Amino acid sequence: MDATAINEPGRDRSAASITLEDVGKTYPDGTVAVGDFSLEVRAGELAVLIGPSGCGKSTILRMINRLIEPTHGRILIDGQNVLERNPVELRRHIGYVIQNVGLFPHQNIRTNVGTVPRMLGWDKAKIAARSDELLELVGLDPARYSKRYPHELSGGQRQRVGVARALAADPLVLLMDEPFSAVDPIARGRLQEEFLKLQATVRKTIVLVTHDIDEAVRLGDRIAVLGEGGTLRQYAPPAELLSRPASAAVADFVGADRGIRRLAVTPIRTALQAGATADGKPTVDAGGTLYDALAAMLAADVSEVVVVENGQAIGTVSRAGLFEEHSRESRPAA
Repeated sequence: MDATAINEPGRDRSAASITLEDVGKTYPDGTVAVGDFSLEVRAGELAVLIGPSGCGKSTILRMINRLIEPTHGRILIDGQNVLERNPVELRRHIGYVIQNVGLFPHQNIRTNVGTVPRMLGWDKAKIAARSDELLELVGLDPARYSKRYPHELSGGQRQRVGVARALAADPLVLLMDEPFSAVDPIARGRLQEEFLKLQATVRKTIVLVTHDIDEAVRLGDRIAVLGEGGTLRQYAPPAELLSRPASAAVADFVGADRGIRRLAVTPIRTALQAGATADGKPTVDAGGTLYDALAAMLAADVSEVVVVENGQAIGTVSRAGLFEEHSRESRPAA
């Protein structure tokens, strides 16, 4: 894997698989932070690590880029064992976003974003162009923000700069440790929405740590629920995790209201009944979710909505049908 070549700007965006095989971390005092942990993250996928405090989420993340050295096991990026690479060189090709961003206060925003490209020896013009490209990508006008300093930005704006800096050298993978938890709930929701749009554009392989199950469900392609000692309790897409928890412990962790959360990640087509005309009923787009259908029903105080695609009615979703679909597989596994 020629990481330097892959990460040159102007080349096609790329992502790489991440494989953890029996990875563990035991400290000298005998504390087991992570036991034998195995996980596969497909290229271009966003995997979320979630679990109670002290379950090893951040430790696993930091072992991937070798900020913490594992005691045993193998970590592969695109099939190459990262433990066989120089750790400093490795980190320059892995994007890393942390909770409090960690921008350099004495450097302006453009210089902050260009940190890794400078380390890789890019010329100044290329660094400036790449920095401005990424500021534009994360929704910050370079003409307005590139010469500002971190203290002149809001918390949400600084977090966007942190994401831009992590993407500057076009890394194969992006690691994010509770990236949105330090901002207020309204800004957090906006950042999450913008981040989903950004991921749809760049399609990086991302491992994200959070303690917020709603954030995990909203962002993750798959969610890994961890227990004490870094044990893996379940690894599944959000809808499967919410509808079929692997154990009572997982069901307790994701919450008694997991059914409502599941509506937000279940396509509306799963409860679609063919044949419909609008007839004055509220409409919902076919690309929406069951949560959107329920919200429309409640807002209009009706028991049925019409599903439309390209302006044409293609069927209906009823309240009865919605809850029938919702309850079909809503119990935890024995």
